[in-house]
Amino acid sequence: MIYHTVRMTLRPGMPSDKVEEALESLRNQGRVIPSVVSYVVGPDIGGEYEWGATYVIEDLDGYWTYLKHPAHRHTDEIGLPLVDKFVSFDVTDDADPRIAEKIAALHQRRYQEDPDLAKLVSDLNSYAGSSAPEPA
Repeated sequence: MIYHTVRMTLRPGMPSDKVEEALESLRNQGRVIPSVVSYVVGPDIGGEYEWGATYVIEDLDGYWTYLKHPAHRHTDEIGLPLVDKFVSFDVTDDADPRIAEKIAALHQRRYQEDPDLAKLVSDLNSYAGSSAPEPA
């Protein structure tokens, strides 16, 4: 299993209706992406971030399905412009010693296939973790 988590802090002054729309879009990903086994979206408690989401996915094929699903891309489109600071990480029980590089390669492939997405993430003030694009 792969537990893919994102944590974010919003830019100051973001309209509450846009924030709720983005959070609902994160929840929708969990509902409609077939490879998501379970998910949680809500306030990030005890850290330096405001919001977080975790998606449980069985394997790398499911991870790719998650990454490429239109619901995920929609969340990127409406949510990333609201975000100031973003981090992602993955926790897995997969014994493959190359699992981290395989996950990173899926994200890099996604950015290569979608230059508009790469531009959206390059506009963030801070972006780190397993899904961060490689520096240009």
